Amino acid sequence: MKEDLPLYLFHQGTNYRAYEYLGAHFAVYRKKKGVWFRTWAPRAEKVYVVGDFNGWELKDEMKRVSEGGVFELFIPGLKEFDRYKFAVCSKNGVVLKADPYAFHSETPSATASRLYALEGYPWGDGHYADLRGKERIYDRPVNIYEVNFGSWKRYPDGNYYNYRDMAPELIAYVKAMGYTHIELMPLAEYPYDGSWGYQVTGYYSMTSRFGTPKDFMAFVDECHKNGVGVILDWVPAHFPKDEHGLYEFDGTPCYEYQGWDKQEHKGWGTRVFDWGRTEVQSFLISNAVFLFEQFHIDGLRVDAVASMLYLDYNRKQGEWEPNKDGGKENLEAVAFLRKLNNTVLGRHPHKYMIAEESTAWPMVTKPASDGGLGFNFKWNMGWMNDMLSYMKTDPLFRAGNHNKVTFSFFYAFSENFVLPISHDEVVHGKGSLINKMPGEYEAKFANLRTFFGYMMAHPGKKLLFMGQEFGQFAEWNEAKQLDWMLLGYDKHTELKNYAKTLNAFYKDHPAFWQVDYSWEGFQWIVPDDSQQSVIAFLRKDTAGKQILVACNFNPVLREGYTLGAPVTGTYKEVLNSDDAAFGGSGAVHNKPVRTHKKPMHGFEQSITITLPPMSTLYFEVPTKRTAKTAADKAKKPGKKTTKAAPAEKAVKKPGRKPKAAEAPAETPVKKPTRKAKAEPEPAAEEAPQKRGRKPKAAKE
Repeated sequence: MKEDLPLYLFHQGTNYRAYEYLGAHFAVYRKKKGVWFRTWAPRAEKVYVVGDFNGWELKDEMKRVSEGGVFELFIPGLKEFDRYKFAVCSKNGVVLKADPYAFHSETPSATASRLYALEGYPWGDGHYADLRGKERIYDRPVNIYEVNFGSWKRYPDGNYYNYRDMAPELIAYVKAMGYTHIELMPLAEYPYDGSWGYQVTGYYSMTSRFGTPKDFMAFVDECHKNGVGVILDWVPAHFPKDEHGLYEFDGTPCYEYQGWDKQEHKGWGTRVFDWGRTEVQSFLISNAVFLFEQFHIDGLRVDAVASMLYLDYNRKQGEWEPNKDGGKENLEAVAFLRKLNNTVLGRHPHKYMIAEESTAWPMVTKPASDGGLGFNFKWNMGWMNDMLSYMKTDPLFRAGNHNKVTFSFFYAFSENFVLPISHDEVVHGKGSLINKMPGEYEAKFANLRTFFGYMMAHPGKKLLFMGQEFGQFAEWNEAKQLDWMLLGYDKHTELKNYAKTLNAFYKDHPAFWQVDYSWEGFQWIVPDDSQQSVIAFLRKDTAGKQILVACNFNPVLREGYTLGAPVTGTYKEVLNSDDAAFGGSGAVHNKPVRTHKKPMHGFEQSITITLPPMSTLYFEVPTKRTAKTAADKAKKPGKKTTKAAPAEKAVKKPGRKPKAAEAPAETPVKKPTRKAKAEPEPAAEEAPQKRGRKPKAAKE
């Protein structure tokens, strides 16, 4: 049977725009306007198109057009938003399936696909795209605000905002706070609200909970017009077992693995994609390309990569079989990820492919040609786990856990990292970020300010989940909006002001982002003062400008604290987390301090400062032309020079410290009583139509 090129490439696993061929497309055929329907169901005996237009009866049978199992049919006279499904007939009976390539869907709990034409949106983000195309992605600031679209903010009656209506609210907030990107938790159609979008049934269909595909285009467009990038969570690892979805699409395992050892994530109750199957490769890679090219997004955060890489992931002995080499690596998944990243970044080199990979798998962000997986960024889950564990620890016991602060620097430059404090850390009984902090009310805020200051200065791009920037006390709940009323209290408003100030400082100082992935952008000063829970280090930009960072993770005032200084001259305190404007005591501010000729920490000179209790301080380092070097000393008296010696390399890296005893239980937080003059939350707009009823189902 003769096959045309798109069909041939689809079966070869190299049709990277398979959505232009499969699915439902408006067309003119034999002088009649209508829709071409195509779907892949290799083991189906028959496939019908059913919908509003034929009374949902088995009248319109599709024709098999390839040995590989693609069916097609042209139906005239259909219109946009008509509902339809594929009736797939197999030896196991007839099942009505939503179109895997549908561009639009009914609002859950309804499950039909809808006809939709993507063409015609008047994009206005060309200037933004031009600017991004001129920059190396690694050399620019990336500070991500992670958002769950349905729970950032809602109308007073509990209804969702539409994509278009949310744009001015969310963008204005993100711009005012100084974030560079919004990362949206999955928006591909999903049946159950409680899955947060991580159990997808419609990969090509932006969820209709919040509007149409063009509504989402308008959201992205407005973000770009305002200089804000958009990253989407994407889930190529697994899919749910909802009958209308990809699950056993042709009556048998089709998109998923067929073998018992790979087919299912039992812990999640989901099916695993068969990444070795060429048609599945075309489906998934095309989907990634689709999101970049049809919706102009700036990046994909690829969910659960670790679950893809390991055959024994969440499986007991006897529940998996080794690969052909006797190992536990899923070689098909490895090959798929390399192919995915090569394809996407080959077409769009200025976009982001970010791996949520939680293990020590090597070279995740190295090119596939060099043996890597080909992502350009990876979430630093090790840093996140260590630092949250450290910050939870009572300050009395932090001395014995100092290694958790410093260990990340052993591997900080082994990958291109993003530092994430994500939604996963503030749910399921883990507590909100501020409630992870030890102590009573005031102490919690002081700890969090110290942590934020340290996080912003640590090498790597940044990500913070919504609500943590103003100290939301409750765990995140997808069923309601953030607790914006907390901005009626001083401490929360002051914390928000601190986060805003930090974000602005980050963007304005290339030392914090320009050389993120090399030792050339970082240098230790004090790595090993475990007894006082103090660290100090330098961040540097390509022009030689430096910021000195000092963190005191203990609620003890450190007067007369002396530390090495890289350059002779005057050091100016430029940010203090204990500032009264941020909710701190405001008791200590260092006046400009000059170096003295006392060698320390590998430097020829040092400075003596005061560290407020529980604080992070930033100091502006003088330019190097004032530095005294050995070469200077050898010159004749009176002869001036402006040439500085190169800065010393990093001092000896810290080793692991003995583990401390378990931290005592946190002291319950006091309820805030003092009202603030706070920015009110954005005014609500008119509510959209009510969405469909949420199905009652088990949470992922």
